[in-house]
Amino acid sequence: MAKARHGKKKKKGLKIFIFLLICALIGTGVYFYLNNKDAVEEVLEPEKKLKIVDENSKSRPFAVMINNNHEAWPHAGLQDAYISYEIIAEGGITRIMALFKDQDTEKIGSVRSARPYYLDYALENDAIYVHYGWSDKAKSDISSLEVDNINGLTDSDTFWRDTSLNKATEHTVFTSIKNIEETAEEKGYMRDTNKDLLLQYSVDEISLKKREDAEKADNVYIRYSYYTDTSYEYDKENKVYKRSMSGEPHVDAVTGEQYTVKNIIIISVANHSYDDYGRQELENIGSGEGYFITDGYAVPITWEKDSRSSQTVYRYASNDKEIKVNDGNTFIQIQPEGETLTIEGNEENSTNNE
Repeated sequence: MAKARHGKKKKKGLKIFIFLLICALIGTGVYFYLNNKDAVEEVLEPEKKLKIVDENSKSRPFAVMINNNHEAWPHAGLQDAYISYEIIAEGGITRIMALFKDQDTEKIGSVRSARPYYLDYALENDAIYVHYGWSDKAKSDISSLEVDNINGLTDSDTFWRDTSLNKATEHTVFTSIKNIEETAEEKGYMRDTNKDLLLQYSVDEISLKKREDAEKADNVYIRYSYYTDTSYEYDKENKVYKRSMSGEPHVDAVTGEQYTVKNIIIISVANHSYDDYGRQELENIGSGEGYFITDGYAVPITWEKDSRSSQTVYRYASNDKEIKVNDGNTFIQIQPEGETLTIEGNEENSTNNE
């Protein structure tokens, strides 16, 4: 009997010990969680990060001048650009300035010459400006504004000609991020920037649908001149816009795929010719109006740029708050004042601005 009672006491003592041990472990766990709550939650639910750019990266972007004469199509590498500007040039053509950050794109182009107002948009992004040739005014401004630049006329190793295209020589110049990086290093350009990203990005999907000033934007038509227009068609399934130019799908020469765009910013800016050749000046220092378009909807915005090097600020027209864009690439369409802009919905709410 004595042995049985002793055995029961041992079992009871063991249960108490296990209970106390469990309580201690739970207490330790609670204490650790309360004191390391942020770290634990980050492991359980990792922080969402942007895909289009690394917000923590300090590397300067490269701004590459893209030839947009119809004879130069198709382009190469533009899908990797996180921001692209399309602006009018002489003769009714446009040129595109594509910004690349932390990419390794192997073929970009074709590359064309500098124009002075593109420098304003390279400067606002603290970008190293990449071009092949320049107008006299652009050459003078690059010097006076001390723009870090890589020019095919003097930095020929950065570029190559694709002679297989059977096109005029001026439409055959291409480059790569690797070549640009090597030349930038050789020229001793600073590779880090202290400038913030031009646009504010949202990791979570932004919907403009519930805004009172929103309108459907399934089809967008932007006329630049008798020679050039740009249009977008909304792909509802993939939540991007398919890009076309002058009625033709805008496709990549390497992949054969049509370019897609997540965000579209359209602003109206006055321009005029300043020489007999028809080269342009842009009245882009000041303010004006436009539209921000994403995920099938458009809202009116305003733009403001205080100087050539200052960043353009885009705000909602309804409340003057700076816009946030969705995680994805952005085309900034700087349209000549007075040209036709059409924004249409497939079902309802369309607008036509002349």
